[in-house]
Amino acid sequence: MTLHTLKTFDHLMEAHLLKSKLEDEGIYCFLKDEFLVGLDPLYANALGGIKLQVNKNDWEKALNILAAINQSYHMQILACPQCDSVDYYENYKSFKSVKGLLALCFSFLFLAYPIYHKYVRKCKKCGLETAY
Repeated sequence: MTLHTLKTFDHLMEAHLLKSKLEDEGIYCFLKDEFLVGLDPLYANALGGIKLQVNKNDWEKALNILAAINQSYHMQILACPQCDSVDYYENYKSFKSVKGLLALCFSFLFLAYPIYHKYVRKCKKCGLETAY
């Protein structure tokens, strides 16, 4: 059995919601790195998120279900303005500012959780960060 990643998530609850929908439709799926991110949510960025993987034989059916869910919630697919890619990280924690860099340095020095970051959408291909 060959598994392919259908979608990645930063939060465990969102991953389980889609997994339960796919399992209701009879599609076998697996959440890779679910327990590591569940133990410490800061690992989500390091691991690339929680990966929802489906069987190769059920790939088309899973894509159709995912498209139906996206369409039912009127979610539009946003393309990167620089490279026109639709593959991006949602709710990416960005430290690309003076406050963010200071907070990051502070967290490394004092082993504390970063007190400042902003959530952006980051393109996986070119790395462009755009605000909401």
